[in-house]
Amino acid sequence: MVNYKNILYCTDYSEDAGIALIHAIDFAQRYDAKLHILHVLDSIHRYTPPETTEGRPQGTITTATPQLAEQVLAEIKEKLKNEVKEVANVVWRVIPGVPFVEIVRYARENEVDLIVMGTTGNSDLAPTTYGSTVENVSRRAHCHVMAIRNPERAYTL
Repeated sequence: MVNYKNILYCTDYSEDAGIALIHAIDFAQRYDAKLHILHVLDSIHRYTPPETTEGRPQGTITTATPQLAEQVLAEIKEKLKNEVKEVANVVWRVIPGVPFVEIVRYARENEVDLIVMGTTGNSDLAPTTYGSTVENVSRRAHCHVMAIRNPERAYTL
């Protein structure tokens, strides 16, 4: 019988990550598991979503610093506090690094039994970045990885 004690939910603020949160909370409640909420700041830079001007993306690139990590953590807590209040034991973390490396490392160090992620994310640099993060995590993780797809998104072959 499967018994999850530590569930890791990874977020990049994307719509798919929001859908994955529903599943992570459900599993944490069912198994009375600790829910770890993790966001990895790219160790080199963080891209602020652009506003377009004359068809060109405008944005800022900043170095991932401890202050930025604290700010992002505060944003995540504020955004998700109502959703996760039903879970008894929640751990919040924002760390700098290469996303898939840090997710796998965190999962191992914290004896995570299940990693829950959205299949597509708000990539910092390119549309394929977060999708490749999910793939890299699923290939390297020591535990189960659940990739949640957005049922509203039209996928093509």
